[in-house]
Amino acid sequence: MERSRVLADRFFPVEGLAADAVRVVAANILLAMCSHIAIPLPWTPVPITGQTFGVLLVAVLLGARRATIAVVLYLLEGMAGLPVLAPFGAPGAARFLGPTAGYLLAYPPAAYVTGWLAERGAKIWFLPLAGIRLAAALLSGEAIIFVSGWSWLALGAALGGRNAFLLGVLPFLPGEVIKMALLVAAVRGVEIAHQGI
Repeated sequence: MERSRVLADRFFPVEGLAADAVRVVAANILLAMCSHIAIPLPWTPVPITGQTFGVLLVAVLLGARRATIAVVLYLLEGMAGLPVLAPFGAPGAARFLGPTAGYLLAYPPAAYVTGWLAERGAKIWFLPLAGIRLAAALLSGEAIIFVSGWSWLALGAALGGRNAFLLGVLPFLPGEVIKMALLVAAVRGVEIAHQGI
């Protein structure tokens, strides 16, 4: 059997439903912790948060299926009113009608695509280095999140395409580049350390 490409399986090499439940619950806690790293910006209704970092990290750690389950569970907890989402915005299900709804609803597909690409990173033949393959997987997830967030602001919040880009995409691009670089460095560092064990 081919060695798993997913870090969570390499560090916790136990199979079965109970082991998967432990991984999903741990990822869910990680997502809630990341979401509380949040900074409001006075000129936009969208705050800077660690949520995208958390979603992409969980996707790389768990792979497509389990990451998607963890993210959906996280969103359901937020809809139910549990304090797992970023601390700015409407409570409970009302958050999914507000300005950040497009980003939130993009998390499951972004986690799935990123996780799927991370699982199959070795087979992406046209990208020679593991760090580049990982960056491509992360970039795919970022694109899904920001296209969805931009679309919701443009149409659902009726800001129009240009204003939605200026308020919901452009201010966040430098931070997302930094998050992606941190994710690549952290994951590659963990992989290298694990190979040395």
